[in-house]
Amino acid sequence: VQLVESGGGLVQPGESLTLSCAASGFSFSGYVMRWYRRVPGKERELVAAVTRTTNRGSYADSVKGRFTISRDNEKNMLYLQMNSLKPEDTAVYYCNVQIYGDDYWGQGTQVTVSS
Repeated sequence: VQLVESGGGLVQPGESLTLSCAASGFSFSGYVMRWYRRVPGKERELVAAVTRTTNRGSYADSVKGRFTISRDNEKNMLYLQMNSLKPEDTAVYYCNVQIYGDDYWGQGTQVTVSS
């Protein structure tokens, strides 16, 4: 299993950013995919999850209405569209898949929201 995130960066409050996660080594369309984030010194937080084939997302209250999770099962890609970014969204963002109870993570991509 390999998950490779990209798309992070430094943006100003109110701006947008799209994260991508390239997945390989497993049957991508067969699993729910998730985005998490971690701020140093805090627990990793579940940001969003997307269903296997219907592309239906669920979200943490802190990002609901601002973030959109989606997937492309033909390309084995997971996305997180982040709008109206706030300083408190600053974190390392990870994509995640759970397979038979084991969690797999990418290396993470840093998102910094600052003026």
